[in-house]
Amino acid sequence: MSANKSDHVALAYDRWAPIYDLVFGPVFRRGRRAAIAAAERAGGRILEVGVGTGLSLPGYSRQNLVHGIDISAPMLWKARVRAVAQGLGHVGGLAVMDAEQLAFADASFDVVVAQYVVTAVPNPERALDEFLRVLRPGGLMVIATRIGAEGGLRAVIERRLMPVTSRLGWRTEFPWARYANWAARAEGVQLVQRLPLPPLGHFSLIQFAKRQGHAVALADR
Repeated sequence: MSANKSDHVALAYDRWAPIYDLVFGPVFRRGRRAAIAAAERAGGRILEVGVGTGLSLPGYSRQNLVHGIDISAPMLWKARVRAVAQGLGHVGGLAVMDAEQLAFADASFDVVVAQYVVTAVPNPERALDEFLRVLRPGGLMVIATRIGAEGGLRAVIERRLMPVTSRLGWRTEFPWARYANWAARAEGVQLVQRLPLPPLGHFSLIQFAKRQGHAVALADR
């Protein structure tokens, strides 16, 4: 990720940090619970990309080891305070990190969770490549995300809102085809689930499995 784009995302979420839990906690509650439940069914070493203020951290079983990363230092500071205050000993580490350049070795995790992150990063496919790289063969990628409309009035509105929402830190226009095309190119990836989330289905829970014995080979960009 180029420095200016990375800084733009970080600054956007730095501004949200003081009120993030109040504004987005209720909005993303269903997706957060669904993502945690999916990750828990796999279990093991879990990486949450875009852990934010750590709202998800208490939801994970103490039998799993959870690492969290986020591009925003103020958001992550709140996550660290939460982990200490609530005695979350299953949280193995919280670090400031770019989702497009994960500082972990290949096949480090059993599960990678990304909640409302993919539509926020400047290069979503590059971030997905990184999630796949650090996932072990047979591991699970769990994504809670907004899926843009393919057409109609909603699609028009989403396109018109993009200049505003981009400044706020996310995209409104993000069709399912972006995920489908990435999975077709990445190879070694199997779609496990695409589940619209209530109440209106604007958000979805998506799960990809990394096939056993697959070594990730990324195309040059």
